[in-house]
Amino acid sequence: MIVEQAPSSELIWQCVDFDQLDIRTLYELLALRMSVFVVEQNCPYQELDGKDQQAWHVLGYRQGQLVATTRILAPGDSYDGAASIGRVVSAPSERGTGLGQALMQESITACQRLFPEYPIRIGAQAHLEAFYGRFGFMTSSAVYLEDGIAHIEMTLAAGA
Repeated sequence: MIVEQAPSSELIWQCVDFDQLDIRTLYELLALRMSVFVVEQNCPYQELDGKDQQAWHVLGYRQGQLVATTRILAPGDSYDGAASIGRVVSAPSERGTGLGQALMQESITACQRLFPEYPIRIGAQAHLEAFYGRFGFMTSSAVYLEDGIAHIEMTLAAGA
């Protein structure tokens, strides 16, 4: 398990593989993802897709509460020749605090530490293109619909 104290003393970050998740943490992680991706975005889809078991999970805690998470997949698990960051979510109560930026930076750092020789590819909601662009991600596909939501693929070069 990798545990880091973020520059803000209020946030604690962990990056763990699936087997290191205890039952309570797994429940909190899935509840947060479903509350945003399925309920808030009104998008019924198969959230449990069989990839969590092979993923690394970045977890952000504030005062003991899980407030942000992503999952990192190894090259080949989502994209050939690229690692992936997905299921990027922060708690609605934390929006506007900079947590999303901190989460992405933490996730990029973890992904580059785990898979340094590979680019990182994401399937981003199209309206977040500028957000991911700030981290160096470049658009690498046309807009496509996934679960009724416009998406684009974006890639961050290895070592960027």
